[in-house]
Amino acid sequence: MLARIRTARENESGFTLIELLIVIVILGVLSGIVVFSVSGIAGRGAKAACEANVKTVQVAQEAFYAKSTAVPPVYAADVAALIAANLLRAPAPTGITTSTTGVVVADPACSTLT
Repeated sequence: MLARIRTARENESGFTLIELLIVIVILGVLSGIVVFSVSGIAGRGAKAACEANVKTVQVAQEAFYAKSTAVPPVYAADVAALIAANLLRAPAPTGITTSTTGVVVADPACSTLT
């Protein structure tokens, strides 16, 4: 019985170096695929956040116009005026500018996000 156990242990073999290297290469390829797919998701999220900020400032700009007591009503000159009128929360969204004509423009970097 003891002799059979010894011969069984002597005949055991593990993975070869080539098999281990193949597994490592496969894991590396899979992790590379995951990294590139996650970076694309993050880029789309940043673009969606930028678009949401533009829409929020546009709504605040229209609210400023509706609440304006001037005759004729006026739009806010900048984002700081919207914050002062309690239509936006501080800190101001970055990369967004407004004008007295009611136009809200995003920074070009916002529109180039993928």
